[in-house]
Amino acid sequence: MQSLHVIEEPAARAPRRFALWELGFRPFYLLASGFAALSIALWVLQLSGLLPGAYLNGAVWHAHEMLFGFALAVIVGFLLTAGRNWTQQATPTGATLAGLAGLWIAGRVLVLTPFGWAAALVNVAFPLAAAIALAIPLLKARNRRNYFFIGLLALMSVAAGFVHLAQLGVVAVPAWAGLQIGLDVVLFIVSVMAGRVIPMFTQSGVPAVAATRQPLVEQAALGLVLLLAVGDAFAIKGLPLAAVAAAACLAHAVRWALWRPWKTLEVPLVWVLHLAYAWVPVHLALRAFAEFGVVSSSSATHALTVGAVGGLIIGMMTRTARGHTARPLRADRFDVTCYLLVLLAGAVRVGVALLAPDQTLLAIQGSATLWSVGFGLYAVRYWPVLTRARLDGKPG
Repeated sequence: MQSLHVIEEPAARAPRRFALWELGFRPFYLLASGFAALSIALWVLQLSGLLPGAYLNGAVWHAHEMLFGFALAVIVGFLLTAGRNWTQQATPTGATLAGLAGLWIAGRVLVLTPFGWAAALVNVAFPLAAAIALAIPLLKARNRRNYFFIGLLALMSVAAGFVHLAQLGVVAVPAWAGLQIGLDVVLFIVSVMAGRVIPMFTQSGVPAVAATRQPLVEQAALGLVLLLAVGDAFAIKGLPLAAVAAAACLAHAVRWALWRPWKTLEVPLVWVLHLAYAWVPVHLALRAFAEFGVVSSSSATHALTVGAVGGLIIGMMTRTARGHTARPLRADRFDVTCYLLVLLAGAVRVGVALLAPDQTLLAIQGSATLWSVGFGLYAVRYWPVLTRARLDGKPG
């Protein structure tokens, strides 16, 4: 069994300069993890009626903030960091990066105020600004392989716009239409990035595993997610959508099996990604069943957001934070605790609601607590890692 160690940071080697604005992952990982922990308290205030003037409230606020707040912050932080590696071009640092982070923070604050139009403009502007920030290095380097991420960030801006225009009564569509677009975009981003990094990290972390990728399986997995998104965009329901979701479930299950997850159990930094990705076919299966009323659509949504997105985010935030600050690529006991708390949050939220529907409220409370503690522990533990310079003294 791989031994667990605390984060190694020899005093003689660890530069002490403040480095929060040196690369995109630093502020956005810290903001996202802190917000993930604090949002539960805000949710309680919402439900208690202590934020009566909030422009977004109830389930719309909760869904909006998990998508366009928490998940989007991590996606932007990851892409701005990866973009520099993909292109060898500069991505935002310093005042520009701080400005992007400030725009994100403004979005989180304004949705809790009565200023609806200001909240709408800021939340539409953030993913668009991130798309421009990513586009500059990609276009300079002619990195065509990753151009589509620019479009996906722009599409997140469109999805946010739908939510806010509906909330403001400008368009006669429910806010959930925009939220579903956002969910589909996040699912596609997760599918693409997991397909790239999980086999690679598996090979580097557990070389004997020989995780494989089959082109036809990859094309089917990604293509069917896109087809599902098209179905949602045209409000297709029933058997046609269920058939696409079921086919996508099968493709992603085969894809996951090809990575041989059962051989990674001795390396927490790897198995967390495999366990989290297993929620993707579960989500797709539940989406298919939800079309026939067998399960609630909420269970399908939370299988994606809490299980897959939450699990992959906590796994990626620990690994990439370690890698990009020149720390050992080994999960310590704090990392493993974070993994277990977040993955258990998904199991409780979805499993209890499915198996004991009358205990759904208890499941929500238990899952929220596990989630909050897991991400709160990450924020506290990784504060010095994300705010201090790399151990090797290099920029970034």
